[in-house]
Amino acid sequence: MSRRIILKAVAAGALALSTSTFMQSAWAAETIKVGILHSLSGTMAISETSLKDVALMTIAEINAKGGVLGRKLEPVVVDPASNWPLFAEKARQLVAQDKVAVVFGCWTSVSRKSVLPVFKELNSLLFYPVQYEGEELEKNVFYTGAAPNQQAIPAVEYLMSKDGGGAKRFVLLGTDYVYPRTTNKILRAYLKSKGVKDSDISEVYTPFGHADYQTIVANIKKFAAGGKTAVISTINGDSNVPFYKELGNAGLKATDVPVVAFSVGEEELRGIDTKPLLGHLAAWNYFESLKNPVNAAFIKQWKAYAVAQKLPNAGSVVTNDPMEATYVGIHLWAQAVEKAKSTDTDKVIAAMAGQSFKAPSGFTLSMDASNHHLHKPVMIGEIKADGQFNVVWKTREPIRAQPWSPYIKGNEGKQGL
Repeated sequence: MSRRIILKAVAAGALALSTSTFMQSAWAAETIKVGILHSLSGTMAISETSLKDVALMTIAEINAKGGVLGRKLEPVVVDPASNWPLFAEKARQLVAQDKVAVVFGCWTSVSRKSVLPVFKELNSLLFYPVQYEGEELEKNVFYTGAAPNQQAIPAVEYLMSKDGGGAKRFVLLGTDYVYPRTTNKILRAYLKSKGVKDSDISEVYTPFGHADYQTIVANIKKFAAGGKTAVISTINGDSNVPFYKELGNAGLKATDVPVVAFSVGEEELRGIDTKPLLGHLAAWNYFESLKNPVNAAFIKQWKAYAVAQKLPNAGSVVTNDPMEATYVGIHLWAQAVEKAKSTDTDKVIAAMAGQSFKAPSGFTLSMDASNHHLHKPVMIGEIKADGQFNVVWKTREPIRAQPWSPYIKGNEGKQGL
């Protein structure tokens, strides 16, 4: 082979390599990476897997309409596996290594607390889509789920009302971590302000993944003998399955002792025999059963996506509140990036103030200009035999969040950043 032919071959190879490298870098420059940080294994997978999937659906929807700033969104999915320290490691990986512009993720408050130092240190953004205990307000977080005054307090007010059964005694039953304990601290203070005595409040906690609720349910029945009783459940993850099964086994009906859950929705009830649970309650800001054109389109889109992507049990998928909050959050972030003309964290934070979106709940939700929380409606639904909810009460308008509960001393004047 002549020297000229060899040189031509080398040059051609170098050109191909440089072209490939250029194409890869051009592709990287054309996309905006976004992180998805949800447990796809472990005790929280029952709740969080659908949030990962609806995030991917929303990203695909935005990309089909041209993306953001003329660039496609590129999802980077990680699995922190219901392991709270691993959440922090995965968050750091997404921001520092994968160079994502934003992260959508977390469910439990302990996972959110785990990642907060990372987002503050690296000045990145987390959109958090689940109801939580409040007592927190961070520059680097946008909270698209409910604060206590948008879920917990209205639910207890309803239970104490004539329509809600006029409860006088309360069992505060939760998983043993920050969200249930702080929420119950707020609820205990609220109940005291309404004249409920300590002796009429029972507080019980179980570890993540707890499966034996026989003794706890038996104790609830005994406690209820002392007067009209309601259970406030902040049980999280797959422990809800054995809890609700035990309610059915014990014959504890909603007419006797209603249970209102803050972390149980359509997804958690999928696959459970809900007939023994008829009339038990959940408090959320959205239910799949809501009748309006935006929700009808959202449900249709989700069901079609599940079939197209061959998701497990695609024929029976449901929507729920944290899924709606994820969907709304991603759209609000995209709108803010367009307004800011940048994915820069500080510019996006400034542009998020006042962003609004017509949500599947049937309400137009807006991001508060000062506290990084959405103004949201509050709804209470009764479990039906098909695992859906019949909405028995809701607010007429979206409610402004109070991140710092007024029932906790020292919170006066803390409602803004």
